[in-house]
Amino acid sequence: MYWAKAREGARHAQSLETRLVGPESAETAMKAPPFEYFAPDSVDEVLSLLEQHGDEAKVLAGGQSLVPLLAMRLARPAYVIDLNRLGSLGAIDERGDYVAFGAMVRERAAERSAVVRHKTPVLSEALPFIGHIAIRNRGTIGGSIVHSDASAELPAVALATDSEVVLRSVRGERTVRAADFFEGHFTTAIADDELLVEVRVPVARPGEGWSFAEVSRRAGDFALVGVAAMLRVDARGAIADCRISLLGVGPKPVRADNAEASLVGTMPSPDAFAAAAQAATADLLPPSDVHGSAAFRRHLASVTVRRALERAFERTGGGM
Repeated sequence: MYWAKAREGARHAQSLETRLVGPESAETAMKAPPFEYFAPDSVDEVLSLLEQHGDEAKVLAGGQSLVPLLAMRLARPAYVIDLNRLGSLGAIDERGDYVAFGAMVRERAAERSAVVRHKTPVLSEALPFIGHIAIRNRGTIGGSIVHSDASAELPAVALATDSEVVLRSVRGERTVRAADFFEGHFTTAIADDELLVEVRVPVARPGEGWSFAEVSRRAGDFALVGVAAMLRVDARGAIADCRISLLGVGPKPVRADNAEASLVGTMPSPDAFAAAAQAATADLLPPSDVHGSAAFRRHLASVTVRRALERAFERTGGGM
């Protein structure tokens, strides 16, 4: 009886889909468009393919973003270049004042890394907010950064930490600051023939506190708003450096420059953090949708910034 009902339900859904979108569209719904597939064994092979095919090609890393886009036919590349044979892009290396993440480092591997936990704690705190474990098992650090989703955690962390990305092509290699890399929703400074090969995240400095916080409807959902905050205090206890970035409030992660400037040189206090939170969100124009209005998101952002700053200050060892 159960399977009979299931088959009948499937037939009804297919019939309804045919009436709504037409028989040809219904037949191809949730199926990727045709493309030519490559699985190169080296970065040089990838760069050669990108040079040949340019904007007709898409790079496949963890597939957590590209595969759904292909299935819904929102992406229609003529060529897909799979990076999963490139073991050389899967390392986490501590290099003095920064930690280097190969583009193919899985988010779950970074989440479980002692180096990440001790050297880049704000990144470590942000990683568990990405989807669910099954997603983080496949999703990659480089893939999340280059995808540039405005509601994603890692671009906001990259912005708050002043991270850098390394881009490579047959023309050579260049390093781009996170502040210059994210241009808009799903838009970055990467060229059609370039491959993101590495993300460099500065290590936390002495006297620095950090916090990552976000608000979502349920665990694993896209964030309504999120905040990455970092504070450093000097010998007097005054704020010597401050960095605040927000996600989910615009077409790309937003650095709260005015709020940062208002805090540097001041003594930490609840009033100072509340004022900075207001400054950080006063000019925001977040989107409105079924999950919340722009005004609601702006209010959430202000509350979350204040709490993130308070938590970051606690982690400097200070107290108010």
